Amino acid sequence: MIFVEIVGIASASNEENKEVKNMTPKYIRNSGKHWTPNQVSELRELANQNTPTRVIGLKLGRPVSAVYSKASEEGISLKPTNQSPYGSKK
Repeated sequence: MIFVEIVGIASASNEENKEVKNMTPKYIRNSGKHWTPNQVSELRELANQNTPTRVIGLKLGRPVSAVYSKASEEGISLKPTNQSPYGSKK
């Protein structure tokens, strides 16, 4: 009888895990939608503030690949301006 109760609990948690896996992450909520002028200006502002690309994607509700793509289209640099170039040492 105890074995049956444990199996019942295990199967309930497996069902909960399946529900969690089927949920879509928040950052894809604008995936596939057109960019609004406000989103492009926010992308520009966040890039100028040296915000990491992953954080920009989360704030705009876009995948990181879409952020890179749109930044390239708009001529927005996502490279941090406050770091020395790669490979140069003082």
